[in-house]
Amino acid sequence: MLSNIVTHTPLYVWAILAFLVSRGVMAMRERELAFKSLYIIPLLMLLLSLQYISMKFGLAPLPLGAWLAGACVAGALAWRMGAARISAGSAPGRVTVAGSALPLLLMVSIFFTRYATAVALAIAPELAGQSLFMIAVCLLFGAFNGLFLGRLARDTSACAQLGGLGAHA
Repeated sequence: MLSNIVTHTPLYVWAILAFLVSRGVMAMRERELAFKSLYIIPLLMLLLSLQYISMKFGLAPLPLGAWLAGACVAGALAWRMGAARISAGSAPGRVTVAGSALPLLLMVSIFFTRYATAVALAIAPELAGQSLFMIAVCLLFGAFNGLFLGRLARDTSACAQLGGLGAHA
């Protein structure tokens, strides 16, 4: 059954996985980049998650509430427990970001949550109407997005503490 699922997965899905893995591997190395670039992956993952929730479960209070609960808890944890990873870059508007495996882990987790959910719903479409399934999936997406957004908020705060993006960054 697993080989049947994998062989019937469209090629573009594997291309998306390859892109996410490549971006995640890049994030494992220290790098200097424009501060605005820090927003790209968290916002992309946010849009992909909310788009998927909308497609599979609708924008009703239950799926959005579960997503929001997961995002708030994980975002607060990322904000509170995360280590500083931003330092001033070589020019205004640039920052040096410490490498981390977390973006790779989160992007692959979001990908496989989407993939597993799509497979489950293809095999048993009635799951879309089951509250427990919906809540579990939406909580997971929310938690992944919350970790990204909590890190982004912490990075933005660290940049402000460096003196903003003027002469310091």
